[in-house]
Amino acid sequence: MFKSEWLKIFKTKKMLIPIIAVLFIPVMYSGMFLWAFWDPYSHLDNLPVAIVNEDKGATFEGETLTVGDDLTKNLIDSEQFHFEEVASDLAEEKLKDGDYYIVIRIPENFSQHATTLLDENPSKLVIDYIPNEGSNFLGSQIGSTAIEKIKAEVNKQVSKTYAESLFSSITKLGDGFAEAADGAGKLDAGAQKLANGATDLQSYLEQLAASTIELSDGSNELTTGAEKAATGATTLAQGITAIEDGSKQLAAGANDAAAGADSLVNGIKNYTNGVAQIAAGQATLVEKQQNFASGMQSLLNNSSNLHAGAQQLNDNAANLHDGINALSKQMQEILTSLPKEQAQALQATLTQLNEGSAQLAGGLSQFTSSTGELQQGVSQLNDGSTQLVAGQQQIAKGINEVAANTDALVNGANSLAEGNTTIANKLTELASGASAAKDGANQLATGLNDLVSGNEKLAEGTTLLAEKSGELAEGSSSLADGTKELVDGTANLSSNLLEASEQANVKANDENYDMAAQPVDVEKKSVNHVPNYGTGFAPYFISLGLFVGALMISIVFPFVEPAIRPTNPAAWFMSKISVLAVVGIIQALISVVVVVGILGLEVESIAWFTLTAIFASFTFLAIVQMLVSLFGDPGRFIAIIVLIIQLTSSAGTFPLELIPSQLQVFNPFFPMTYTVQAFKVAISTGDFSFLGFNYAVLAGFAVVCLAITFGYFTLLFKKRYSKQAEA
Repeated sequence: MFKSEWLKIFKTKKMLIPIIAVLFIPVMYSGMFLWAFWDPYSHLDNLPVAIVNEDKGATFEGETLTVGDDLTKNLIDSEQFHFEEVASDLAEEKLKDGDYYIVIRIPENFSQHATTLLDENPSKLVIDYIPNEGSNFLGSQIGSTAIEKIKAEVNKQVSKTYAESLFSSITKLGDGFAEAADGAGKLDAGAQKLANGATDLQSYLEQLAASTIELSDGSNELTTGAEKAATGATTLAQGITAIEDGSKQLAAGANDAAAGADSLVNGIKNYTNGVAQIAAGQATLVEKQQNFASGMQSLLNNSSNLHAGAQQLNDNAANLHDGINALSKQMQEILTSLPKEQAQALQATLTQLNEGSAQLAGGLSQFTSSTGELQQGVSQLNDGSTQLVAGQQQIAKGINEVAANTDALVNGANSLAEGNTTIANKLTELASGASAAKDGANQLATGLNDLVSGNEKLAEGTTLLAEKSGELAEGSSSLADGTKELVDGTANLSSNLLEASEQANVKANDENYDMAAQPVDVEKKSVNHVPNYGTGFAPYFISLGLFVGALMISIVFPFVEPAIRPTNPAAWFMSKISVLAVVGIIQALISVVVVVGILGLEVESIAWFTLTAIFASFTFLAIVQMLVSLFGDPGRFIAIIVLIIQLTSSAGTFPLELIPSQLQVFNPFFPMTYTVQAFKVAISTGDFSFLGFNYAVLAGFAVVCLAITFGYFTLLFKKRYSKQAEA
């Protein structure tokens, strides 16, 4: 039956020629498909793409920016596609007509938006990508991949522009750091001087605090003395008032005595008896007048001492006022370096102290003037009392002479009258002097009261000055400590600014700009590298071709009809299997030769690749033989359905996880799943242990199908030929 089966094929041209033609069906499927899709991306430069550049450019930091023009030029020079720069209307027209697959439109504000990166609300650069998906969907998808590259190129270009500006700014920043470091050095030197000045200020303020304490104590003593002087001046004014009253009464008496002296001349004889009494009384009067003259001399001496003391006190007050003025001027330079609150408090204290010293000087000046007037009045009063004593002595002498000689008495009476007149005049002058002395004493009391008031203010001011000086001294200590810390800080600042200047002085070039614009490069390190689409699709298309080849064999070669009457089912079955095995091997070998030898498919192992092709071809033939033998033409229809299910669920193109879950269920139950996996091992991965697993599954499919077919042949033999064999 082997011989008969093969002789029938070779003798029947209608069978031989179709079988020979069918032998090339798998390679036509696999070879043509792989040839067509071997590396479509290598021909992208033939895909027409239109560029519509409407960009008007922009100005960025004084430089003209034409991102749209640069992008257009770079795209045309890249030759990624067949780029053509055309007008907008023409591009839309040809896109609709199918002359262009894609239109890339660069808007007029493209460069302008590139300058807004550092704005508060930056505007993104927008490229209009307009594919004609109805013309060719894959073309638009390929364009989508390319537009991402274009986007990356634009990002790189814009980032490079900003990187140049950034590095320029960093360089300027480094120069600024250097200048700041120089300034910090000068600041450090100034801080050193400030620290020294703060130390000196602390020493001066400590001295000032100690001096103001002494000044406060002295002003308190001055206030006490001024109060006592004011009390004494008041008492003096009261005593002088009494002297004034007495002198007026004495003057009136002297006038009366002068009038009586005139009467005495006429009645001297009548008073001869009383002369002795007059003499005695006159002696007493002379004694009292001498005592009065001694008191006036003492008063004159005391008023002189009082005037000298007031003059000295006035000079000291003037010196005190001048000293406070000088202190105030010296403190003005210090006040400018103090904190504002301390400076204001100290200034107020100095002002109050200056006003008090001025009032003190004025009061003492009035007091000095009053003591001078008092001294003059007392001097006049002393002169009058001296003259009065002299007059009374003359009266006494006269009375004595009157007593001795009446004539002389008359003459003495006349002299007495003259003396009394003189006494009256001098007593009037004494009253005038006492009145002036009273006025001076009152002015002295007023001045001393003003002095007391001024001294009280002076005491308050000096006390406050002492307190504030102490606080100022404490603050100056903190200031000194702070200036020392300032010196340390300025030294560190200068050092750090120099270091920052060295680090910021970056000398950038185009490589630095490119690095900043595109810091990350993706280095592809493939595992089981697949060089092109043809290599990736080969397991799928070879499996498809071999299955279609097996299906076509069923049309030109009878899977059941024997060449001669079979003698047993095994011989009948094996005669058919022998033809199918040879055809399967030849189909597989032709496919291997074409895809490896002509298309240049690179495989891990040519032996395993060839064996996989033979295994796959024989498995598909066994499946088709079973379906066609059992069901005839409906079996071929079932085989086509099996093919369709395998094409969608074998994961030959897209990963299994990307197809619908309903189709994923079929993946483990159809042989093409395992032929595709086996071809992937033989072509790319080299995992030959996994190859053995796929061989085992394919062998299981083949053995089951062959067993079912053999069983069918056995049943059919018994049904058709068993009785003839027995006969």
